[in-house]
Amino acid sequence: MRNQEKQLRRAGARGVLYRGKRKSIAAHGLMLLMLLLWQWVAMGVNASYILPSPLQIVKRLWELRDPLFRAHLPATMEVVAVSLLISVLLGIGLAVLMDLSAPAEQALYPLIIASQTIPITALAPLFVLWFGYSLWSKVLVSVLMSFFPITITLFDGFRAVQTESKELMQSFGASPAQIFWKLKVPAVLPYFFSSIRMAIPISVIGAAIGEWLGAQSGLGYFSRRMMTQLDGAAVFAPILLLSAAAMGMVAVVRLIERRVLRWRA
Repeated sequence: MRNQEKQLRRAGARGVLYRGKRKSIAAHGLMLLMLLLWQWVAMGVNASYILPSPLQIVKRLWELRDPLFRAHLPATMEVVAVSLLISVLLGIGLAVLMDLSAPAEQALYPLIIASQTIPITALAPLFVLWFGYSLWSKVLVSVLMSFFPITITLFDGFRAVQTESKELMQSFGASPAQIFWKLKVPAVLPYFFSSIRMAIPISVIGAAIGEWLGAQSGLGYFSRRMMTQLDGAAVFAPILLLSAAAMGMVAVVRLIERRVLRWRA
């Protein structure tokens, strides 16, 4: 029986790896097809300041590697790191508070939704006016965009905990604190990692928007500066770096999630 179970587990693992490889091949094939189409269209336009080709963007990125990697990329990553930390703490705090208190949910939930209806481009100049070109003007823009998915996703995770499980623990004499730490926290961990994966690209976009509208360094600032010079390839080069940074951060979070949530397998 044990040998049969081992064989079944190995067969299942091979099946998962095979499906994962098929998905990876399909995703990379689609990306390659889109890049080839982009290259073909850009060659037809023949105006790099309007639509640079992928090869022109990569070439320009290599030419601008010193200012981008030494000055502007670290500045943007600092904004992203600080804003993500604040967004995680704020999102967890709001989600826990709304889960523990129905009046808090009724008061805070509409405000959280309303915060996402305000155009960021209208608030960013105000943040620059209040804080100047400092780190915090960009951080506020990024936090305002990225705390929302963390808060809502975690709150939905708390609400997804089955009532029967809570009643079962209560019947065994579990306290509210024990129910929270031993039932709700493990149940909400998958939601937490999903919210982080959603918040990372949003925080990167928020940092770039903040730098675009008011900054002295950063990839968003550099892209805007290159636009005034009609250098289309140099405009896209920082965007390429932003995308690569966001995908790398999401990959790291997925790796951590797999190690922490081994029980999900």
